[in-house]
Amino acid sequence: MTSPAQTPPKKSFKIQMLAARETAIIQSVNRLLAEKGFDAMTVDEVAAEVGIAKASLYKHFTSKEALACAAMVSAMRQAQAFIQSLPVDQPAMDKLKAVTRWTMALKLQGLMPSLPSQNSSLRATLMASKDYMDTLMEVSDALGGWIEAAQAQGRINPALPAVAVLYTLYARACDPVLEFLKMGEQHTEAQILDLVMSTCFEGLSAR
Repeated sequence: MTSPAQTPPKKSFKIQMLAARETAIIQSVNRLLAEKGFDAMTVDEVAAEVGIAKASLYKHFTSKEALACAAMVSAMRQAQAFIQSLPVDQPAMDKLKAVTRWTMALKLQGLMPSLPSQNSSLRATLMASKDYMDTLMEVSDALGGWIEAAQAQGRINPALPAVAVLYTLYARACDPVLEFLKMGEQHTEAQILDLVMSTCFEGLSAR
């Protein structure tokens, strides 16, 4: 005789409050990373935006690098979720375009944290983070598989190394062209996305 499924114990109010605060911290870090980048962001700014003391902030995250790493992990998990939401039978090229447009839309909304520079202390923290590296590899594997499929179907130049295409698509998540066009106030966000998508996937040559 099987026993009835047990209801998981309800989290205490304190744990729920701590989790909510941690979410608010990560969201604030995400915005500041998108707006300023890692080097210009300060822990004081994060604490002030969340409305807590710096000492309370350090109870959740022990350093500026840990704060930024948590935001990057959160961003990668969002990408995982978006990738998993795409129809299994959707053509590979359409999936690549959907993911690229999604990341650029987040960038335009100020919700995509900027990637760290090669010599950034954040980069070292990210490389040492199992959560970040695991999610990065899963996302990269999915995109890499779609790139190879699109090449096999003649939708992407097969002479291009798949990794070069992958990095090109990753670069769209921090493309300054998006902000430049937005500052010009001559196009809607949807039009900006269409323009950059066209240059990314169709190139600059006249057709």
